[in-house]
Amino acid sequence: MRYLESTSTDPAFNLALEQYAFDTLSHDDGFFMLWRNRDCVVVGLNQNTENEINREYLDANGIMVIRRLSGGGAVFHDLGNLNFTFITRTADNATGFEVSMRPVADALTGLGLAVELIGRNDMTLGGMKISGSAQYLRDGKLMHHGTLLFDTDLEKMNEALNVSGEKLASKGIKSVRARVTNIREHLREDMTMDDFITSMRNSIAAKMQVYTLNEHDLHAVVAIKRARYDTGEWNYGKSPDDLVKQIRL
Repeated sequence: MRYLESTSTDPAFNLALEQYAFDTLSHDDGFFMLWRNRDCVVVGLNQNTENEINREYLDANGIMVIRRLSGGGAVFHDLGNLNFTFITRTADNATGFEVSMRPVADALTGLGLAVELIGRNDMTLGGMKISGSAQYLRDGKLMHHGTLLFDTDLEKMNEALNVSGEKLASKGIKSVRARVTNIREHLREDMTMDDFITSMRNSIAAKMQVYTLNEHDLHAVVAIKRARYDTGEWNYGKSPDDLVKQIRL
């Protein structure tokens, strides 16, 4: 497996980079990525965007919306959140959420955190969510990506997302904010986000070959970004079924 770290915080670029790594760069050894986005809401492939967001709040605060390739629910990203991606080959179409989440959980355990893998795709600390994951499977390849709430603005997250009352009630909570927590609050010794990224990279990718994007790669990523992730048709498309049909550029 090779390691790829994005230095960009542009959500459209980073999702295009994920897609490029999945479509073009991923060989049998696969990829592991760490990346961050500036403020945005990332919606799942099959979601109706307008139903998932607080449009008035997003517009007032300049928060963009972007759609990812994988399914699942809408999530809020900011610079206090660290995203991770595993791209691997799979022979049996297995989703393997725990297989991909285990190295991340082990890295957090190494920081003295008693993390638990809960349900199908969540990671918790003290019963509160710190990470959620989603997957995209195609042509014998699997993309597993997830969030790590290190020092996210949880109040902004709560305002940005439009979560139905029924969903919150089913979890026995009154708001998104009541269900989540930041990793930084639980550390024995405080660290910065840069320190956290270094720790995760050293724990998970220490033995991986580093892949550096060349000029051709960058041009290709930007082309995907402009053709898909910069477009209202993709990010706000009214028919998810049509988007699925257009999944390949």
